[in-house]
Amino acid sequence: MPRQQQPATRPARRRSYDQFCAAARALDSVGDRWTLLIVRELLAGPRRYTDLHADLPGVSTDVLASRLRDMEQSGLATRRRLPPPAAASVYELTGRGHALMPVLAALAEWGAPALAERRPTDAVRAHWFALPLLRALEGLSHAGTVEVHLDEGEFHVRAGGAEGAAAVYGDGPADRADARITLDVEVCLELARGGLTLAEAVGGGRAEVSGDGPLAAELRGE
Repeated sequence: MPRQQQPATRPARRRSYDQFCAAARALDSVGDRWTLLIVRELLAGPRRYTDLHADLPGVSTDVLASRLRDMEQSGLATRRRLPPPAAASVYELTGRGHALMPVLAALAEWGAPALAERRPTDAVRAHWFALPLLRALEGLSHAGTVEVHLDEGEFHVRAGGAEGAAAVYGDGPADRADARITLDVEVCLELARGGLTLAEAVGGGRAEVSGDGPLAAELRGE
């Protein structure tokens, strides 16, 4: 008796709000839990799956893999193989994925007041403070790379120039920094809320800016 052929498995249809609305369409792509936080991680540059999992405490491997597949299908991220000797695969944002940076910056600014105190269960990574800090680095006339030192670690931001805003950031120290800022999380959050300027923080001894170039001088308020 001939074996009955099984019907082909269809890919599961992603959930949709099915509303002809730009906000609803956007949430169809990025409204799932963890998606925007994955975007936050990839804004710092290409990341391996293991690095993403390490910097997204609480996400399961299955959920992370599923979200990354969804982001590839939505045109937000791509996966590529690094050449030898690295021989590893990394995920990185597409142009459409990078366009979410101002969305995340606005969310970080809106959410900053909720960080009044750190809960015992809260994980923390230094580069998570890059987005809240963007507000304090807007309007700089001199362009360059700013390396930021917190007790929790380091990250760097490319800021200033014609647009006057921080445009990209990366985890860890910069290959070459035009200025270095040393401060703590409390000051970083005050800067994010707009209750303190960097020049005020430096003048009050709550932050230190080092560097000899024009960008460092501007950050010090000179």
